[in-house]
Amino acid sequence: MKPIRNIWLMYAVALLQGMVFYGPIATLYRQAAGISIFQITLIESISLALCLLFELPWGIIADRIGYKRTMVFCCVLYFISKLVFWKADGFGGFMAERIMLSIVISGLSGVDSSILYLSCQEDRSQKVFGIYNNLQTAGLLMASAVFSLFIKDNYRMAGLLTVISYAAAAILAFFLVEVKSSEKKEAKAREFAGLFKNTVKNRYLLLFLIAVALLNETHQTVTVFLNQLQYIKCGLFNTTIGYIYIIVTLAGMLGVFSEKLTRKMGLRKIAPFLYISAATACLILGLTSSPWLSALSIIMLRISFSLFQPLQTELQNRQVLSDNRATELSINAVIIDGVGITTNLVYGRLAEIDIALPMFSGVFLCLIGFLFFQVWQRGTAGSLIHNNGNKLL
Repeated sequence: MKPIRNIWLMYAVALLQGMVFYGPIATLYRQAAGISIFQITLIESISLALCLLFELPWGIIADRIGYKRTMVFCCVLYFISKLVFWKADGFGGFMAERIMLSIVISGLSGVDSSILYLSCQEDRSQKVFGIYNNLQTAGLLMASAVFSLFIKDNYRMAGLLTVISYAAAAILAFFLVEVKSSEKKEAKAREFAGLFKNTVKNRYLLLFLIAVALLNETHQTVTVFLNQLQYIKCGLFNTTIGYIYIIVTLAGMLGVFSEKLTRKMGLRKIAPFLYISAATACLILGLTSSPWLSALSIIMLRISFSLFQPLQTELQNRQVLSDNRATELSINAVIIDGVGITTNLVYGRLAEIDIALPMFSGVFLCLIGFLFFQVWQRGTAGSLIHNNGNKLL
């Protein structure tokens, strides 16, 4: 019997970990603590490099010790990382926080989606992923409202409230039920090496993962870091930025409709629509100095990503061929993070020259991602089969 309790607990964890109260001013928070925009993106790239280092070992460990224990450890460390962030001052403090976060991200990579995937009916997985992502967005929305209405310029208070929320999430993780079978815990290292080799040799899967990375990283960099610089360029203040952030976050909740939209439009139409929408948003951001056009473009980019996220998670899970699900998904994450290291450095360096330049780069990278996705789709059409015998979408 599927452990339905896990789904509700994971939903609650997602909601609590979505409550990042400093979200609307994440870049300004760091700048106020003494680091530059390039240092911020440099830390991001170092973090992704560490994720590359930790991803595969974590996947192997998770498949051996179980997904619940991995989830508990990562949630506790997540809480500790927020404590460090709250007190961080200068490059060293934020780098230390990001090192811990790298361990957490690589540990959770594939584990959270595996718990959800193995705890629900297979034909409901994309819907469950959509709700899971939506609750993270809901948590961020609530935190953003609190920031705009009550916290405002008190950055450190925003950090403290985030610590409290992550502590609650860590406690809930202890009540999860294990879903990982113990039968494969003694798998040999060469089996994992074989999985990695198979992934690298699969050129269509590689193109798919690069395509996913280009859209994901463009969204991450623009909507988390560069958006605030764009708003400052347009003459907006912290309170207004906070209110816009609420609207953008609310728009991200449309990701819950990913499954219905995919079924209605089909994969051949939905993917091009999302990539081109993201590219268009970046183009407008590069051309405009209008606060309202900037806000609308950020909203468009957020919606595109939010609808794409459950879909790409579903597509990754459906391409897992072995019982070592966390390991295969970790291998995927290694490739995605590898692409992100380069894009982060490019975006950060260009932003120091002119904020418009990384936006134009986003147009180019989203279009490249679209082309790669199309090649993957044509290369796997009619041949990619789900474990239960159903064709992929």
